[in-house]
Amino acid sequence: MNLISIPAMQDNYIWLLANDQQECLIVDPGVAAPALHYLTENKLTPKAILLTHHHNDHVGGVGEILQHYPDIPVYGPHETANKGCTQQVRGHDEITVLGMTFSVLDVPGHTLGHIAYYATPYLFCGDTLFSAGCGRIFEGTPEQMYASLQLIAQLPDNTLICCAHEYTESNLRFARYVLPENKEIETYQKQVHELRLKHQPSVPSLLKIEKEINPFLRCYDNDLQRNLGFENQPNKTWQVFARLRDMKDSF
Repeated sequence: MNLISIPAMQDNYIWLLANDQQECLIVDPGVAAPALHYLTENKLTPKAILLTHHHNDHVGGVGEILQHYPDIPVYGPHETANKGCTQQVRGHDEITVLGMTFSVLDVPGHTLGHIAYYATPYLFCGDTLFSAGCGRIFEGTPEQMYASLQLIAQLPDNTLICCAHEYTESNLRFARYVLPENKEIETYQKQVHELRLKHQPSVPSLLKIEKEINPFLRCYDNDLQRNLGFENQPNKTWQVFARLRDMKDSF
């Protein structure tokens, strides 16, 4: 399979996954033009669209794509029912596209109905987990978002985190701020900076790396807890996450 990230708008990525038969799926097309251009230039035929949540920068291009390819299914959560979704899915469902079976994960927090799609080794996680960060909590609760991240953290270490935004450099600056002792973060920050200087994407990243450098996946870390002002062991690690997310919102 060939994984393609198409830059769109200011910092979004539209993901394509293509097989050797020139067939592909499209994930979270916030706008249609970049995706349609890539399909035409590379003679690819889309077989499905996958939506993770209802925000317009993830669904805004669905209608125009369907004008060109009216027969392809559009999978998405209930909250995308009026955004072009034709087949609603939720956690524990499975869908088969391009001969691959994707497990649907419920990952509420950013939005209440947010879902992700996983088929080894690909995880299309929308705005739930970013490289070195996570999405803002617009509709859910910190406890829900933390549980969603913990669900993702249980996937195999070789999972490719196909998130929807190029936020890695800014996320790493915050990660260095809250975990200055973590040398892996410092090293990764230099690697990502070199990539971005060459206008190359910093994602997908590996879940194994995220467990080392993403503070939102390290709420158990004693250094992090101390740096956030927890004098004693917190009752629940989601409380660490809540304080961390609050700090990131105003960083």
